[in-house]
Amino acid sequence: MEEITRIFDFPYHQLKTYNLEKAFTTKYNGVWTSISTREFIDQANAISRGLLRLGIKPNDKLAVISSTNRTEWNVLDIGILQTGAQNVPIYPTIASEDYEYIINHSESIYCFVSDIEVLEKLNAIKDKTQLKGIYTFDNIEGSNHWSDVLKLGKDNSNQNEVEDRKNNVKPNDLATLIYTSGTTGRPKGVMLSHNNLVSNVLDSEKRVPFENGKSRGLSFLPVCHVFERMILYLYIYCGVEIYFAESIEKMSDNLKEVKPHVMTAVPRLYEKVYDKIIAKGAELSGIKKALFFWAVNLGLRYEPYRQNGWWYEFQLKLARKLIFKKWQEGLGGNLKIMVSGSAALQSRLTRIFAAANLPIMEGYGLTETSPVISVNDMRNGGFRIGTVGKLIDHVEVKIAEDGEILVKGPNVMLGYYKDPERTADVMTNGYFHTGDIGEIDDEGFLKITDRKKEMFKTSGGKYVAPALLENQFKQSRFIEQIMVIGEGEKMPAALIQLNYDFVKEWGKRHNLIFKTNKEMITNPQLLERIQDEIDVANANFGNWEQIKKFEITPDIWSIDAGHLTPTMKLRRKVIKEIYKDLIEKIYRPQ
Repeated sequence: MEEITRIFDFPYHQLKTYNLEKAFTTKYNGVWTSISTREFIDQANAISRGLLRLGIKPNDKLAVISSTNRTEWNVLDIGILQTGAQNVPIYPTIASEDYEYIINHSESIYCFVSDIEVLEKLNAIKDKTQLKGIYTFDNIEGSNHWSDVLKLGKDNSNQNEVEDRKNNVKPNDLATLIYTSGTTGRPKGVMLSHNNLVSNVLDSEKRVPFENGKSRGLSFLPVCHVFERMILYLYIYCGVEIYFAESIEKMSDNLKEVKPHVMTAVPRLYEKVYDKIIAKGAELSGIKKALFFWAVNLGLRYEPYRQNGWWYEFQLKLARKLIFKKWQEGLGGNLKIMVSGSAALQSRLTRIFAAANLPIMEGYGLTETSPVISVNDMRNGGFRIGTVGKLIDHVEVKIAEDGEILVKGPNVMLGYYKDPERTADVMTNGYFHTGDIGEIDDEGFLKITDRKKEMFKTSGGKYVAPALLENQFKQSRFIEQIMVIGEGEKMPAALIQLNYDFVKEWGKRHNLIFKTNKEMITNPQLLERIQDEIDVANANFGNWEQIKKFEITPDIWSIDAGHLTPTMKLRRKVIKEIYKDLIEKIYRPQ
């Protein structure tokens, strides 16, 4: 078999090895529509031919902005890469000004967009860019459709030119620019080569227990994020049928329709799945409710590899039969593996889902590392709760004197686009500075303890690691989001966004009817209850890092409003600015 060295080699490997009837499936107008491996390659080649006829040269940049994952994105991706040009994916949810910055900074000359909303945002700034044309995936009146490029490439008389272009693409050539959403400042253009992503796929594959050629995956994390993009390449390589979820809101329906064997998500979404399951359990009564929470409490004590002994395993077998089987059915019935990345996963979720025979493989990585550095694997003792697993092959990690994780390997980026100074800041002798603090235990498991940049000192000189605190506090069903503050202040405090749906239910049980959010967040009984939750979580920490005061924000933290990045991480600087009055109230009350 030919060696895979460039991203566009993956589909040809799939054709030779698995030749799937349903390589990619997207729902259009309520109907799941599939294309085979052969059709996928034929369409990608047509796109390549069409792009050549549009005058695309090697190293030209083409931007792609899609609100949902869909077949077209992947066809276009391979079609672009085969010409030696680069794909510049852009988060759909960022502001128009950021579209403008990224398109100009990357010097993108064409842009493909998914829908009318994205098109309108792009149209608002296109005159300030060098864009020669915009194509849409949806049919939009008055707009060029992406099929126009397919039609342009229908005549295959220039396929030999496509083959020449492909042959001239080398493994270390630039494949994509991924602009990190970042929590501060202007986005940085991370330069990833074909080899960066290909090596990461091949080295991660050994950790994923797929039944190659016979599995289905459900994709819904933004494909503009390197985590999902690498996963899609991994699916192609392993012959996994790819289904694209319609939206986060329709995830539940799509899971039941597709019945996937594998899915990927960020921790926030696993938290939501868990909260939904617990809410349903709370609605039960009598023996059913007692059994449900017996199983949950059992699951929360889960340890892998039968460490809890035979009596626990006997009870777990019973719980799986009586309760956890229904959890599996609710997620489609076939789910064997879930993957988590982008942020820390709460240990209780790792335990409960593993107990339910729905193991979450938590991994670790960054855009700059293509992304996987390490990942848990249930097989061969490679799973440890509270860690992000063992390093994948060919990736080296060393811990700096200050505890920072430094990474070296074929997955480490080429650098930041047009920014040698910033590149030099994060590289030392081939090692990339992750900005994360961590440790490696005697058995090679990597543990992340905090973000170096997010750690702060109180005015008393004590260090506080906010992520550790936040993860503990978010275990409360009352708390949807929390941000720990206190840099340079006498004590740590917190800004909290309530889980409004749960609080409304709780209110009804206590004869409290909240007409507005404002009424809710000022209710003395509720504030007392939140304080109880804070006190319980505080018990896990030293006195200097405990949350002494909190304020509840009146609105929901969202990507659109700027509180969260597209991967649902906190934009700390933005949140501090939005709620500066609440912060003043905490530390300098009138």
